[in-house]
Amino acid sequence: MPNIHVSIPRHVQAVSLLALSCVLLALGAFGPSQASASHAQAMFFEAPRDLVAVTPAARAKALAQLQALGVKALRVELAWANVAPGAHSTKKPSFDATNPAGYNWSAYDGILFEAKRLNWPVLLTVTSPVPEWATASHKDKSGVIRPDDTDFKEFMTAVGEHYVGMVSLYAIWNEPNHPAFLQPQFNSRGMPESPRIYRGLFQAGYQGLRAAGIAKPKVLMGETAPVGYDKVNLRTEGRGALLHDVAPLAFLREALCLNSKYRKAGTCGMLPVYGYAHHAYTVGTPFYRPPMVDDVTIGVLSRLSGALDKAAAAHAIPAHVPIYLTEFGIQSKPSALGVSLAKQAEYDAIAEKISWSNSRVAAFSQYLLRDDPLGGAPGSSVHGGVIGFQTGLETFAGTRKPLYFGFPVPLAVTRQRHRFSLWGLVRPSVGATKLKVMVQPKGSKSYRTLKVVKTSSGGYWSFSSSVQGSHWRVSWRSPSGVAYNGPPIGAN
Repeated sequence: MPNIHVSIPRHVQAVSLLALSCVLLALGAFGPSQASASHAQAMFFEAPRDLVAVTPAARAKALAQLQALGVKALRVELAWANVAPGAHSTKKPSFDATNPAGYNWSAYDGILFEAKRLNWPVLLTVTSPVPEWATASHKDKSGVIRPDDTDFKEFMTAVGEHYVGMVSLYAIWNEPNHPAFLQPQFNSRGMPESPRIYRGLFQAGYQGLRAAGIAKPKVLMGETAPVGYDKVNLRTEGRGALLHDVAPLAFLREALCLNSKYRKAGTCGMLPVYGYAHHAYTVGTPFYRPPMVDDVTIGVLSRLSGALDKAAAAHAIPAHVPIYLTEFGIQSKPSALGVSLAKQAEYDAIAEKISWSNSRVAAFSQYLLRDDPLGGAPGSSVHGGVIGFQTGLETFAGTRKPLYFGFPVPLAVTRQRHRFSLWGLVRPSVGATKLKVMVQPKGSKSYRTLKVVKTSSGGYWSFSSSVQGSHWRVSWRSPSGVAYNGPPIGAN
């Protein structure tokens, strides 16, 4: 069998986000608009370095951690080039590309089989890099330039057959609006090009799953990065402009054959979209509102839901398509985009509350158990480098952050004039339960019990309090006697 090297490069926010973070610090945070609460959303956890292409012992250790943290569903990215024969050959090998036997699935089988054993739903995102022979030039070593639709359809047939009964949701491509995963993003006129490439890949992938015997595949569109450009200017920037991201809503429109007013070209049919997947990373606080209206961070989810409604009205997608926030995390120091470890725990819970409060959102997510190595400077992933994300619950060395203790019992505290709104979740619970909410009064060094709260059947709880405090924390004991004590949380 060929040696499988699993490299799952990640994007960082565009360099423009780094500059905008300074503006955010100057202007302060803006509160999100609240829709009616969804009261239920899936939580997908993604930990590629701990679960994919590792020893059974290492995977078992990571899964035991995730179980203790209350994880019940996984997102797995499957890179085409990591399983395909002759991935670095310019000539396609002679094999039946629709037959699973022609591929080496060993890097991914372990975690898919374990998820099946645990009865955990899996979102499988099939993505680049692709084999060189499946690119337009047949010699693209990066594996991201114009993947061939026909080859992808055959590959997705093999994926569907091999993992039959193990995958709950499929997604086509990871961040196709980012040049680290799909190129070209823009054409020579400076207009988006990647959305049209993506449309062909989505249709081919869906047809491939149908050919595998899945009558109605549940396929998510998008998996888009949060920020980018509607167009670029090659005259002022040169060819470097072609390596910018396409803004997610501009990408959505172009992929669905919609113009800027969401009117559809008559030659395009409706895409069979089960849901729209998006990576709503933010800068600084979760309340950040990017100034470019086609960007979508966690604080402006209504932009995405509004765009989906307009797309449905144009008959480009089915009505009421749900939103899946399939990759998310708050960066902590030492990332250039990171906040303090204490703020990471606070902001992650706030982001989850924002997601939960939006009835359109069907799933939230956490990216990374352990941090990546720090890696290169922002923007280096476009040139084949590795950035490194510090969104994990642990540092790269394995030290547990406050988020590790906050993740199973997230707590968000929001100021409301002279009162405080408290919201939280007991993630490891399997039904209604009770937990203790404690407050540290201003000027005090100790905590006292504020309230014993009963959760909903899904583990959620909320209440309002007039007690002035400097920090709050929660405590819960599982039926088996395991104590979960969340970190100190400040009000935002």
